[in-house]
Amino acid sequence: MKVLLAGPGAFGIKHLDGIKNIDGVKVVSLVGRDLEKTREVAAEYGIGHVAVDLEQALTETEAEAVILCTPTQLHASESIKCMQAGKHVQVEIPLADSWADAEEVMRTQQETGLTCMVGHTRRFNPSHQWVHNRITAGELNIQQMDVQTYFFRRKNINAKGEPRSWTDHLLWHHAAHTVDLFAYQAGSPIVRANAIQGPIHPELGIALDMSIQMRAENGAICTLSLSFNNDGPLGTFFRYICDNGTYIARYDDLVDGREEAIDVSQVDVSMNGIELQDREFFAAIKEGREPNSSVSKVLPCYKVLHDLEQQLAS
Repeated sequence: MKVLLAGPGAFGIKHLDGIKNIDGVKVVSLVGRDLEKTREVAAEYGIGHVAVDLEQALTETEAEAVILCTPTQLHASESIKCMQAGKHVQVEIPLADSWADAEEVMRTQQETGLTCMVGHTRRFNPSHQWVHNRITAGELNIQQMDVQTYFFRRKNINAKGEPRSWTDHLLWHHAAHTVDLFAYQAGSPIVRANAIQGPIHPELGIALDMSIQMRAENGAICTLSLSFNNDGPLGTFFRYICDNGTYIARYDDLVDGREEAIDVSQVDVSMNGIELQDREFFAAIKEGREPNSSVSKVLPCYKVLHDLEQQLAS
């Protein structure tokens, strides 16, 4: 399968590293804003075609699928553009930064019938898969999730500490991970959500601190704390309080409530959540089925984010 990847930044490179481990897939084009940097990354990964324009790359290559790791503000429009060009799409989280744009991507997917999947990586991390497998097996149910998403980003920088040309967002990006994961793990739609936020940063124009509370239809609750003001430790930490045990997930690692490690190495074929996400994307295309974290499956998350945004604005 021939793939075009747009966005050779921190997450684009994570995808390139994951794809190296997947048989039958070849990245044939790399698209980036900085031609020199894009050429350097392409040379490192043996990619023969580079471009600074996505439309140009879509016409100049025979890519069947596209992975979009571009700025959040471009996700919806580029997803639509790629599907209209006949390409399957995996777009990094978030799908969009507005409900209207998310709905438009959904409409385009339905019209084209192509695969469109969103990078909700937490569905694929072995730690969260282990919990999900026990839930679906009827061995436990979530009573409460307590989640902390903490970074130190008082300037426009990415996961590698490099300057960004766009502004990240606690609600539309980082909260999206947990809003979707909570409903997915609870196995029940979110029926109530509340949010409060701290002061708006004078330069970035966004709140650097936020708190969100949610309740699922089945009664499970979730508390999410987010900050760009936190000076370590960094990352997202999930506490699952269940009717049959407590579990703490830190990316691909999992411990119980007594901090005793749980072996999740046999949950899937890799311990790399991004690689597993990519494997699902390519497998769904080949098998002609709907992927986990398809636009349809994650769309309710974006309605919750929209409602929270409206609440914060009022």
